[in-house]
Amino acid sequence: MKASHALGSLKLNKQHIRKQHIRELPLPPTTLIKSHSWQGDTPSILPISRNRPTRLCFLATVYLLSTSLSSSPQSSQLVTRPLSASTFAPIARNRMHSWIQFVTTPTVDTPGTALILHYDQKRYLVGNVHEGACRASVELGAKMSKLSEVFMTGKTDWKTTGGLIGMILTMADSIKASAAERAKTMKGGEVVDPTLTIHGGLNVTHMLATARRFTFRQGMPLKIKEYPAKVRNDWNPDWEDTNIKVWAMSVAPNTAKNISKPKSPRKRNFNDFIIEEPSARDSTSPTESNLNFSDGDQKVRENVVIEMFSSKWRVDNLDEVLLSDVQLPAQMFVREKDTNALRRYSGPLPNGTEKTADIKVLVRRPWPGALQVNLPPTRPSHSAISYVIRSQQQRGKFLPQKAKELKVPSGPLWAQLAQGFNVTSEDGHTVKPEMVLEPPRNGGGVVVADLPSKDYVYGLINRPEWRAEEIMAGVEAVIWILGSGVSKSEELQNFINEHKHLKHVISSSDHCPNYIAFGASASSTIRFNQIDPIRHRVPLYDNETLPQNSQESSKSVAGFDFTQAVPGLKIQLMPSVSLLTDRVVPPLNPAAVVQEMSPDVLRLAEVARKEIDGLMYTEKTNQNLPSPDAEIICLGTGSALPSKYRNVSATLLRVPGSGSYLFDCGENTLGQLRRIFSPAELSEILRDLKIIWISHLHADHHLGITSVIKAWYEEVFGKDYRSEVILKGSSAQELNHKAEIMQNEKRLFVVSQSAMLDWLREYSSVENFGCDRLILVASTGANYRNPRSILEWNREPIQLDHADDQLGNAFKSATGISDLKTCFVTHCNGAQAVSLTFPDGFKFSYSGDCRPSKTFAEIGKGSTVLLHEATFDDELQADAEAKKHSTTSEALAVGMAMGARRVVLTHFSQRYQKIPVMDNVDGLNVPLEADEVNDDVPVGLDQSEVPIGERASCSLNEGHASEKGLGQTMPLNKESATAGPIPVGDMKVCVAFDYMRVKVGEILHMEKFTPALLKLFEEPESIGASLDGTAEETTKSPSQKKERKNKGVADGGNKGSPTNKQKKINTKKSGMLQDGGKTRREILLAE
Repeated sequence: MKASHALGSLKLNKQHIRKQHIRELPLPPTTLIKSHSWQGDTPSILPISRNRPTRLCFLATVYLLSTSLSSSPQSSQLVTRPLSASTFAPIARNRMHSWIQFVTTPTVDTPGTALILHYDQKRYLVGNVHEGACRASVELGAKMSKLSEVFMTGKTDWKTTGGLIGMILTMADSIKASAAERAKTMKGGEVVDPTLTIHGGLNVTHMLATARRFTFRQGMPLKIKEYPAKVRNDWNPDWEDTNIKVWAMSVAPNTAKNISKPKSPRKRNFNDFIIEEPSARDSTSPTESNLNFSDGDQKVRENVVIEMFSSKWRVDNLDEVLLSDVQLPAQMFVREKDTNALRRYSGPLPNGTEKTADIKVLVRRPWPGALQVNLPPTRPSHSAISYVIRSQQQRGKFLPQKAKELKVPSGPLWAQLAQGFNVTSEDGHTVKPEMVLEPPRNGGGVVVADLPSKDYVYGLINRPEWRAEEIMAGVEAVIWILGSGVSKSEELQNFINEHKHLKHVISSSDHCPNYIAFGASASSTIRFNQIDPIRHRVPLYDNETLPQNSQESSKSVAGFDFTQAVPGLKIQLMPSVSLLTDRVVPPLNPAAVVQEMSPDVLRLAEVARKEIDGLMYTEKTNQNLPSPDAEIICLGTGSALPSKYRNVSATLLRVPGSGSYLFDCGENTLGQLRRIFSPAELSEILRDLKIIWISHLHADHHLGITSVIKAWYEEVFGKDYRSEVILKGSSAQELNHKAEIMQNEKRLFVVSQSAMLDWLREYSSVENFGCDRLILVASTGANYRNPRSILEWNREPIQLDHADDQLGNAFKSATGISDLKTCFVTHCNGAQAVSLTFPDGFKFSYSGDCRPSKTFAEIGKGSTVLLHEATFDDELQADAEAKKHSTTSEALAVGMAMGARRVVLTHFSQRYQKIPVMDNVDGLNVPLEADEVNDDVPVGLDQSEVPIGERASCSLNEGHASEKGLGQTMPLNKESATAGPIPVGDMKVCVAFDYMRVKVGEILHMEKFTPALLKLFEEPESIGASLDGTAEETTKSPSQKKERKNKGVADGGNKGSPTNKQKKINTKKSGMLQDGGKTRREILLAE
């Protein structure tokens, strides 16, 4: 598609429009310019295309090019120069619609407020990037491809930034995919600049840099702009682009006495609003100056972040160095002289006792993130960030009568004037746009004010920006993001009453109910509850009580008027400021979900329940199981990233008499816990929590750990205890009294690889979330090199198999377990599986993410329960091998090799919601692989990225290697699976779903519900609108599609198969019916 325009006697094409001219414009790079004639010294510009974004932005580019031409119109030489926002701002088009819209409000699983600022060609994320923000965006169909700016409000702590790392990773993948797709459709392959800019308070860069051990992306430059508390010297915006201007307001707590109060209502100048610098001696007024940020230290942090997201490092780059210069540990290779093939170097090491030859070897270039062992020190920042956001000015309305009076003929010249260009009238005079246009109009604006506590109220409401016409012109609304109890502040209420000309919207747990934020997942659980109410309970919610968790409901706060924030609420900024409720998302209606249940599904569920109640499923079934009342709570059962139906990995194990144990802790694990357990139950669980195990450093397995630790810390020690004990239990005490601390102090054990523990220590300098009360145990798993796993605390081994080891006995006493073994598995560098044994013989083994592991089968021998990932169906074997995951059959094969009595399958692909096919399990002959170990690749980097020739190919025991050289193929029959013969049929299997709670003794009951669940999944999924107004349909697995297709052919004219009309009715129901007959998905946020 070509857009043609008249520019003059020059022939210009896309080769003349360089990237720097259009980088900031929403202009297709394939746009062409068609030559026409000059009129004097001014080119004639005739817009042909009626596509408004293309037309306007194209003319802006043409104008810039024409002003750069040489004096001779016949010359074709162009002088290029970058386009600035200020150049483009004066020609902002009319009739542009923009709005800011609520994506989340505070609930237990969306603990903050996230907003999307919408312009035609660009989106901005504003507010809290909290845990669950990314998943909420998925739930509402928000697309990240147009997002290039994030404005974070509030303090820099995990509550407001806990979803940032996951969001960036999602954006990186989305932007990369979107840019690549656009490149395929463009001539010349121009790709949109993928740069992402994060705006926020101090320590944002430091927080991201702490994630360097497990965050790696290429081709997505990340910029960070931090706003410290400072004196504003002018009214210039802190940031602007072609759409908006932004003024940041950083407020420290308790700084009221340092702010000049207005002396009179007269109009004041800038000097009246100067904020005095708080004194460094004022301990009650923490300021950013106390953080001692040097430019050099900040540059170190910035360089680390650059390497994390736009590094050119490759895992297969090898450097040639002298053997004597190699720094161990490192993998070394040499080339065969004859074949030039690479092989591992196996000779004497440079630091050994044997003499080494002076030869050259190849070593992998170090991962840049690993080169920065420690970051420069920092301290928590207490300042909270708010923003004034205002649209750029709009050009005034065109006045035809004025143009006629100035003898400008109607037609193309009027169009030029309307777009901001000078023209020549019929009598030869130059007519400027301001002669025929009304005065420019200020763009609409909004203040996003974040007040974490009452301590910030005075500092914010006395900011000079509120009274500056240069900033507030056009601002007609305020979004208040308030902490608990802040709205009761008399100062805030008076301020709102004094500014009644503004529209006030409040987002706070005091004014927004604890609605179900993830409706698709909750709807599934409600359906499962109708089938099996014991294992699947309706998530806890409350759509009415305010404040949340209070005994008495109060719908409003006396003293001021405001609008309650709800998901989908829009504040339109242009063409005029107004509140729009047409896209408000109503709360989920569980009764409607229950009402739509198929009678056939309910009938099959009733049959299953009767079978379970029968004689064969009573006392006899549980007699041989230790701890049959141990409970498994599935908090997240999906892979890679959160989806509508499944959250990322987390599983809670509750063992009566021993404690609670958390296996992996993906983003928003705490929110899932709060949906399952009442506040009283959760308090008991947190107090009883003994161990958090993190299997590997992929972000979907551990980004929720900070919130869980902080909740445990506040539950056990109280919210105010933190400031008193930061230095208590120092490293010196821990070194000298390890066993006493384990046994006598209330501590939480975090067991993982050392890189994970280093991240926790490093992040604790940004926010003291309770790290000082942890016992951080480093795990080194067993592998083909070392058949024994190693546990260490402060570099001292914890020997659980030695009866006289003081530290080992203290560990057992404090954690309630009798043994803990780990092993390396094939997934990413450092990935481990774990097996816990309890005093009564109960044994629980957890795979994490991995290929089927022979070593794991060894350490988990005789497990009571195996929790194993089953990411892919068997038909996707190639995908499982390429991505280092397991198929359903491979997971079951590990269970049979262990002799596990019960198997729970989890970590399913997010592409579809389904039950994996588990036919023909008996007689499986599946290879269990030895574990790949790469000591010098980044922790968390997928081993699939390591060249095959460089991978380890050793087996734990002697035997014939498989064709791929990755391990042994062993027949999984009754004799080889366990030391004692156990029938394959005795291994009972169940499939995990989010919010599922199952006791070990009840796992065998769940297979009876399989027919009802299969029937449930035959029902058509709902189709609804996304944030961008596009239709959305749930994808089914290949096996489901095939099964459904075959079933349709077999049923033919069966009365039970729905007609097309009936299918449409079922789709309308969708499990989320609301008043007025619309579905929840039908009235989602949309353009």
